[in-house]
Amino acid sequence: MKICILGSGALGSAIGGALSGAGVDVVLINQRQEHVAAINAHGLTLREDGQDRIVKVRAATNPAEIGPVDLVVVLVKSFHTREALLQARAIIGANTTVVSLQNGLGHEDIIADVVGRDQVIGGKTYLGGVMLSPGHVIAGLKGKETIIGELDGRITPRVQLIADTFSHAGLLTTVSGNIMGTIWDKLLVNVATGALAGITRLPYGELYRVPEIKACALAAVAEAIAVAQACGVKLSVSDPEQPWIKAAAGLPAEFKTSMLQSIEKGGRTEIDFINGAVVHRGEQCGIPTPVNRALVACVKGIEQWLQHFGSNAARGTPGRLGPA
Repeated sequence: MKICILGSGALGSAIGGALSGAGVDVVLINQRQEHVAAINAHGLTLREDGQDRIVKVRAATNPAEIGPVDLVVVLVKSFHTREALLQARAIIGANTTVVSLQNGLGHEDIIADVVGRDQVIGGKTYLGGVMLSPGHVIAGLKGKETIIGELDGRITPRVQLIADTFSHAGLLTTVSGNIMGTIWDKLLVNVATGALAGITRLPYGELYRVPEIKACALAAVAEAIAVAQACGVKLSVSDPEQPWIKAAAGLPAEFKTSMLQSIEKGGRTEIDFINGAVVHRGEQCGIPTPVNRALVACVKGIEQWLQHFGSNAARGTPGRLGPA
């Protein structure tokens, strides 16, 4: 099986590195030339449990040089999904399967619009990754599950083959007959910690020390559970504390959520696809979501601040609007 990781940042590199280390033919696609160059020159360095290991894996910035693959794993930022797939048409053949392991809701519909629904499967992962430097990532893989499934709930040979390939590489992967419920289950985890980590700038070790943060997280998750139930989604959890606990399980104290990483880089976050998706679905089914609405407002405010202050804001350096 030939696999392309489309959007090989921290998480995509961690997944691709694990697969390549197990002998799978993998290509990492990333727009950061320095990351790609470091991997091709020296290999990908994965840090697990404080120990570094180097994995040989191919990386590229241009999908056109790869050719059709068997599986495309989409891990670009949610708001770049359509554009990235259109630019990567060269790797998507008639028999290519495309799966999103991105955070949030709505990616399957976007992908289906580009490649056709028959080539799309759903997926979610609890794996984690943090970029330390070009070609060097923290890989939060141990004990973290990935779930994939056909959008119509069937258990097919293609999803079983993908699950077996991932599991053989040490990426515990199961097949679900309720993948939309699984996607919502993962959304609850992102709702619990993503925005709050981004707003407070705290890695997990410090985030979980503040009781008030936990109380806010549980309230946000409770809203999301109520929205899912109103939408007829079958969840595997009913206690808001479960996603809060699961978010940090097995990850190092220095782990940072993807939303926090985006803010530290001074970039746009995926808030619209996470807490924002809860607010949107809540409006559709008449469920109030005041906590999630407030978290969205705070993150949007930070994004606006970053846009005006640029790199100084990302570093937390004081600045001011307008001319000097």
